[in-house]
Amino acid sequence: MPTVILMDVSLSMTRPVSLDGIEEFQRKNLAVHGLNMLFEHMASNYRLEFTALMAFSSLWELLVPFTRDYNALQEALSSLEDYDKTCVESALNGVNNLVQQEWGSACPCQLVLVTDGSLGIGKGSLRHSLQTLKHRGDDKKFPLPFPFPTKLFIMCVANAEELQMTDAMDNLEELLRLSGGDGQIFTMDGPLCMKSVQGMFGRLIDYAYSPFHAVLHCGNLSSDVQVFPRPEPVVMDEEVEPMPRTVSADLEIVGFIEIADISSPPVISRHLVLPIAVNKDVDEVGTGATDELEEEPSASQMAGKSPNFCVLLHGSLKVEGMVALVQLGPEWYGMLYSQADSKKKSNLMMSLFEPGPEPLPWLGKISYLGPISEAAENPYGEDDSKSPFPLQPQVKRSYAQNVTVWIKASGLQTDVQKILRNARKLPDKTQTFYKELNRLRKAALAFGFWELLKGVADLLERECTMLPDSAHPDAAFQLSHAAQQLKLASTGDSQYAAFDHNIVPMHTDFSS
Repeated sequence: MPTVILMDVSLSMTRPVSLDGIEEFQRKNLAVHGLNMLFEHMASNYRLEFTALMAFSSLWELLVPFTRDYNALQEALSSLEDYDKTCVESALNGVNNLVQQEWGSACPCQLVLVTDGSLGIGKGSLRHSLQTLKHRGDDKKFPLPFPFPTKLFIMCVANAEELQMTDAMDNLEELLRLSGGDGQIFTMDGPLCMKSVQGMFGRLIDYAYSPFHAVLHCGNLSSDVQVFPRPEPVVMDEEVEPMPRTVSADLEIVGFIEIADISSPPVISRHLVLPIAVNKDVDEVGTGATDELEEEPSASQMAGKSPNFCVLLHGSLKVEGMVALVQLGPEWYGMLYSQADSKKKSNLMMSLFEPGPEPLPWLGKISYLGPISEAAENPYGEDDSKSPFPLQPQVKRSYAQNVTVWIKASGLQTDVQKILRNARKLPDKTQTFYKELNRLRKAALAFGFWELLKGVADLLERECTMLPDSAHPDAAFQLSHAAQQLKLASTGDSQYAAFDHNIVPMHTDFSS
């Protein structure tokens, strides 16, 4: 997910910090040192992350738009200028505009606010903004919460004791709560020095920017992979005591299925799966930079020539048009598939399903799926002309049935007229007559519309008396029988009023 670095360049960041009697540093210098440490880590371990750098005081300025060029970000840090007072609200409005223009409102974003904890003074200060939250019109709303999912990390170039001497910590915690509460406030431990700021940004890296390494297994084959972005814990709302579910570091492929069968399933997140080479000689992951430039090409060449199951899997899925079902944890599954960025470039992707034994209803329970060889006959047919999916549910869904609805009087009138039309064509329309009669009867019983049953019974008796002399004798018997059954059902307390009971045609000796 993209990251926005929001750097405070107000005058309070220029306050000097004495480092053991050596030369004096400003708080801004400590913040720049910490951000350089973060950028160096991301350049080597989180290279796919898009990062933007903004500076703010009373106004805000975009120094570097979203990029993966961490050298450009570090160069912009080295040329920061000092401005006037702190105004966090205007900076947050700038972040809102930047992210929505670049990514829209559906993409989650991480915001790293680097400040010294000073709230600013007067109108525009964080204290003033929070105090006036409930007295604003719709045109001057506070920017938090953002319209897009956000994780807010507040990096304070100050220790907790300094912040608690004023109401700074309370206001920062309120800012975090307004953002959605998904984030954290980091402060420096001990005196303000390079070591303390390194420790603070180190905790941020461990919390939010540590790469997710896993081992992908398929039978006797395995491969070390990096999943990017890092999968977030999932909390299921349906559980009585919700516990966060985390993706296991051991990803087990349980089977393969055609793309047409899995269709376009609902997923909670999508991730790139990247193979990583393990250098067994030095026990380090990847082909990172080495001190000796002459050895770097040979190391990368060695990694490129080593067989890798992840590369084999990607090519196979792409050629065969299939996806791999992968187990992420107990009763939690996902799928691996090839997704093309362009005509020549494609990536191995992993999508996470909702936790549970049956994430895709048309496949049934994942644990019930098995190899085709174990089936009595090929479920796809000899020429792949059919598919065993989607599975038909054992219970008929309510929305798949023809439900009788009488919202308007015209609907009820149409159903009654349909019964009378079929009644006049007895015995030729006997089956259709009883089908429509039973449909109306069940709807009336479901609605408690007893009077309708008695009214239709009276209509059928009237039709019986008005039959012409040329009518078939069976017609009179069927109409009298149907009218009697409806009257019995209209009492509501007999066995004939049961919902599952159907009126069947009367057996007569007449032949049509």
